Amino acid sequence: MLSLPLGESLREVLILGAHCDDVEIGCGGTLATLARECPHVQLRVVLFSGESVRAAETRTALARLLPAGARFELELLQFRDGFFPMEWPAIKERFEELKRRCNPDVIFTHHEHDRHQDHRTICELTWNTFRNHLVLEYEIPKYDGDLGAPNCFVPLDRGTCKRKVAYLQRMFGTQRGKHWFDDETFFGLMRLRGMESRSPSGYAEAFYARKMVLRA
Repeated sequence: MLSLPLGESLREVLILGAHCDDVEIGCGGTLATLARECPHVQLRVVLFSGESVRAAETRTALARLLPAGARFELELLQFRDGFFPMEWPAIKERFEELKRRCNPDVIFTHHEHDRHQDHRTICELTWNTFRNHLVLEYEIPKYDGDLGAPNCFVPLDRGTCKRKVAYLQRMFGTQRGKHWFDDETFFGLMRLRGMESRSPSGYAEAFYARKMVLRA
């Protein structure tokens, strides 16, 4: 199993999500770990949909999940939830504008085979816009049963996992009624990925690295 440490060379990370809570579910533990281990890193989170209540939830969740002093920015756009494919031109314009003002070392985005149409649109436009970047696609468990076999893993310590799950439950009150939005789902997926990657703690978040260049 190949391990590539991230250190001083990591300067800026771009995290893209269709909706509020996507980023926290898909890579919240990874972001908390990066912010703790690489305090110099700038984290730029862009969410493409989020009405006022859900926007407040994600602002609070990220602020508490990330360590004190973490360098992060949160940008919330107002595209219509569930209709991203029909709003492709307008969303593409925002991607192009984003590309002009940032040059991230790593981009986290949705998985290309996610069955939610908004998630797929964000993934497709990520690859369409950022052509010379390392892109890691995160996964979100859901009723549709679209989980796959990821090939990139970030080990997480038990404390980070507990904070992630606690803040998901505590901060996202609008989502608690969903039958899959519970502790067992989130811990179960991280435990499965931890087993697959032989994480020392037994927990990990997983990503799909479609294309990666290794330089000797």
